[in-house]
Amino acid sequence: MSGAEAPDAVDSRRPLWVVPHEVPAIVPLPSRSTEPRWVGVYRWAAVGGDLLAAMLGVSIALLTRFGYHVGSSYLVVSSVLPLAWVAAVALSKGYDSRFYGAGPDEFRSLLRAGVGLTAAVAMTSYVTKAEIARGFVVLAIPVMVVAALLLRYALRKDLHRHRVRGRCMHRVLVVGRSGPAATLCEHLESRPTDGFRVVATCRPRGDSNGSMHPEELDEPDILAAADRHAVEVVAIATDPELAGQSLRRLSWALEQRGIELIVSPGIIEVAGPRISVRPVAGLSLLHLERPSVSGGPHLMKAVFDRVVALGIVAVLSPVLIGLALAVKLSSSGPVLFRQQRVGRAGAEFTMLKFRSMYVDAEQRLSDLFALSDGNGVIFKMRNDPRMTPLGRWIRRFSLDELPQLFNVLRGDMSLVGPRPPLAEEVALYAADDSRRMLVKPGMTGLWQVSGRSDLSWDESVRLDLRYVDNWSMTLDLLILWKTVRAVFYGAGAY
Repeated sequence: MSGAEAPDAVDSRRPLWVVPHEVPAIVPLPSRSTEPRWVGVYRWAAVGGDLLAAMLGVSIALLTRFGYHVGSSYLVVSSVLPLAWVAAVALSKGYDSRFYGAGPDEFRSLLRAGVGLTAAVAMTSYVTKAEIARGFVVLAIPVMVVAALLLRYALRKDLHRHRVRGRCMHRVLVVGRSGPAATLCEHLESRPTDGFRVVATCRPRGDSNGSMHPEELDEPDILAAADRHAVEVVAIATDPELAGQSLRRLSWALEQRGIELIVSPGIIEVAGPRISVRPVAGLSLLHLERPSVSGGPHLMKAVFDRVVALGIVAVLSPVLIGLALAVKLSSSGPVLFRQQRVGRAGAEFTMLKFRSMYVDAEQRLSDLFALSDGNGVIFKMRNDPRMTPLGRWIRRFSLDELPQLFNVLRGDMSLVGPRPPLAEEVALYAADDSRRMLVKPGMTGLWQVSGRSDLSWDESVRLDLRYVDNWSMTLDLLILWKTVRAVFYGAGAY
């Protein structure tokens, strides 16, 4: 095995095999005997933020419940509660460096700490027969949790800004054969905010795209490469030769060196909730749960969609009326643009939008195909001459899509889901692409918060399939939260 071999020409557009880089001077090589300096800074900043959040929650609860007449017993409780909050977060793994900057676990730990602290205060009050006002606890801990979540979110965004500049990264050695290792390298480097920088690859000697008999992956060579490149993480691409006892011995050796081991199962588009490890016949087997596309969870989703859509329509009714009048007065033609789209299970429905183009837009479409800025399947133009001045503005902030709330109320669409396709787009689907129609199309989705019209067709389909395979109410709420930011900045909206 070689730790620093030149890559095979897999893709001429960008190197998929990332071999040892020249590391910029602003990124010092960390010592593996201790944590990188940025980890300690982040941890102490997180502890400080949690203490600040706790003091804020306690102060608001005291002033609201007692005003300026606070008893000595509550002063003691108010002094202990911030320390108890930090301890609860620590017990919930809220300061575990594995979760810094990526994934929801960092935020889940704060929520678990809030629930645990509430239970601990209630049990302590019961056991000691201490009279702690319920109004104080009910106000202090929720404010504490919300403030801690906001501060941790701000801290994470600051970390992301550093990572985009190449700082605060984990040095990674990727181990595996050409194809799987190249794919893993590409995915690890596609999102620098996750904090992984591939500095070397390690594969069997003689392994190439045309190799018929590659040698087995050798543990001593992997360890030598890890030592040579001072990596903090060894990432194993799917490989049948490096499994079982070999992988177990490698994990022991890396543990002694303080190096983290991660293993790609090869199911790259399936998220954690669908993957579980279960002991069967003395083995730890990876189980892949079927995606939820019907039944109770989707009934809950349908109820949630209609309740939220009805609430939004009620709150934004003046805006909807104002936009309807503006569209009517700004140019001739109907207020609403109606178009046939394909929904769940291939059923067609009429999608509603505020009209943003002149009435002859469809007739002029054939003359503009050659100028498309789209992705080869979807027609898009950044400066579409068919668009009205008002239409350009309402598209900038996705206001033209607000009438789709009525599609949600009718049950044709969901608040979150795959992009609703045209019938001619569906006709171009590959066999796997039709899987995106297992769920209702959405007003927003992963495509909306990941670039919208700036995405290629393959990227758009991949995001829709990822959503179908990993759907959950938590994911829907996260996408709705990110949609607000995407709409505000208008990225990819034209």
